[in-house]
Amino acid sequence: MSKVAAPQEWTVLTMLEWATDFFTEKKVPVPRLSIEWIIAHALGIKRLDLYLQFDRPLTPPDLDAIRPLIKRRAVHEPLQYIIGETDFYTSTFKVNNHVLIPRPETEELVELILSEHPSSEPLRVLDIGTGSGCIAISLKKERPNWEVVGVDISPDALAVAKENAALNTVDVQFELGNLFAERILNGTPFDLIVSNPPYIAPSEAELMERQVKFYEPKLALFAEDPLSVYKGIERISRAQLDLSKSGKLYLELNENLAVQIGACYSENYWQVELKKDLSGKPRMLINKLMRK
Repeated sequence: MSKVAAPQEWTVLTMLEWATDFFTEKKVPVPRLSIEWIIAHALGIKRLDLYLQFDRPLTPPDLDAIRPLIKRRAVHEPLQYIIGETDFYTSTFKVNNHVLIPRPETEELVELILSEHPSSEPLRVLDIGTGSGCIAISLKKERPNWEVVGVDISPDALAVAKENAALNTVDVQFELGNLFAERILNGTPFDLIVSNPPYIAPSEAELMERQVKFYEPKLALFAEDPLSVYKGIERISRAQLDLSKSGKLYLELNENLAVQIGACYSENYWQVELKKDLSGKPRMLINKLMRK
């Protein structure tokens, strides 16, 4: 039972203060920010506008809207799932428990790809394990002349991705595909392949926050053998000829396996470059296909 006493009168400010203390007691990450987003979402206003409405009384309907969201956050459900959306790169994306919540590190992957390929260059791009579609859609928005395809093993994830493409008014093709199938897609080769695959070993789960390991889709997070996932992507990109001559493969990495993952890409076929993220962790791998 909570030890945080409820105020006699509920206003925006008293709810902010009470819920911040309540979330702190429950060890919820970013407690103040969590309640700011919840109140703003429930009231239908911008988060920063809360600071202009501290004295606003909260009506019974307001409280009825806010309280269930506080209960969900108190058990560490991700804030993004509660609100139903999140920002990524330059866009807003719908998210639910069928898709991984986009991370800042993945934004860096998008920025890297865009920096290496100018808008005048028409390319065919494949996003393996597209999830919410955040990578595929962000690339298409910035490079409208690219043909972008996203594949995922989860029909539920693809439904979210298609909704996000409509939300962001871009034309991205989304297809059901299995990384370990005989062939992931048929058609002409791709110039670029990008993937942020499931790369966390089950043994690493105990080190993760509750809001990640208990709520985000295990299919998008965990792999019994993460190296086998990267080897599967290598096989698809090279042996199945889905990557064009001198094409590039961009991967987000498990920082603890960066060296081993790089070793999956044979020097006989690939020119490999490891990139660090803004935190200095080995996070991205660029593989240029060197066909003979």
